[in-house]
Amino acid sequence: MPKSDTILTNNERKSLSKTESYLLSRLSEEGTEIFTVKEVSKVLGKSYSVSRKIISKLNAKRWIERIEAGKYLILPLSAGVKPKYTEHEFIIGSKLVEPYYISYWSALNYYHMTEQIPFSVFIATIKRKSNRKILDVNYIFVTLSKKKFFGYKSINISGKNVFISDKEKTIADCLDHPDYCGDITEAAKALKSTGLSFGKIVDYAMKMDNATIIKRLGYLSEILNLDLGEGLKKRMIKNISKGYSVLDPSIKARKGEYNEKWKLLINRKIGDDF
Repeated sequence: MPKSDTILTNNERKSLSKTESYLLSRLSEEGTEIFTVKEVSKVLGKSYSVSRKIISKLNAKRWIERIEAGKYLILPLSAGVKPKYTEHEFIIGSKLVEPYYISYWSALNYYHMTEQIPFSVFIATIKRKSNRKILDVNYIFVTLSKKKFFGYKSINISGKNVFISDKEKTIADCLDHPDYCGDITEAAKALKSTGLSFGKIVDYAMKMDNATIIKRLGYLSEILNLDLGEGLKKRMIKNISKGYSVLDPSIKARKGEYNEKWKLLINRKIGDDF
C-alpha cells in the first residue's frame, strides 16, 4: 500500500505530517496567510534551520508558495488538490516592502477611475526594490522621495488592512508619473470621476513640490471642460514654473505645440470622447 503522503501526480498535494498540520492550523487561526521563517520558528518553538526544513517540505507538498526570499503564502484547502490559488494581489504586495502604499494604475482601478485592468500591481515606497513576478502577477515598485510619500489610507481587503493612496493622491501621483498609469490619457479620464476635490489635488502637488502636476492638471481641466473655479486656477498659474514641461513623458519625441498659459509641450492629443 502507498504511504499516506504519496501523490498521484506531480501537481497534487501530499498529506501533512502532524507538525505541518499544526503549523498551518495555528497560522490560519491567527489569520496569517503570508508568513516568514521567523514566525514559523516562534509558532513551533524550533530553531531557524529546522523551521526552514519544515517550510521546504510544505513547499514541495504544494501547501505553500514562496513569494519572496523568506516569505511564503499559504495555499488553503479551498484551492483544491491541485492548488492554483492566490491571495489578493494587494495583500501580497503589502507584505513585500515597508513602508508602502498601492497607487498609480492599481489605485485607479480600485476606485473605478479607469476602464483598463492593469496586469501589474503598482506599489509606492521610499525604498529601492526590484520589481518581481509572483503567481503570474507583476509587482512594480516606484521609489518616491519622502516628501512625496503621503496621502494614503487603510482599506480592508479580505479582512486585512492594506494601504492605498486616496483618490486625490492617486490623481496627483498619476500626473506626476503618467507612465505608471498607462499614459496621460488614463490620468485625463480619471479627472472626470465624480467626487474629486481639485483643490486637494493642487494642495498635494504643492506638497510634492512638483509644478508639472499643476501644469498638467490645468491644461487637462480646460481640454475636458472641468470647472476648477477661477480662484483655484489663479492659484495654480501663480505656482507653476516658467520652464516648459512635457504633457506626456511616455512619448520620447519632444514634438508638438507649446501651451503658453500652462507652460506645457503638448506632445499628445487628448480625445474629445472621454
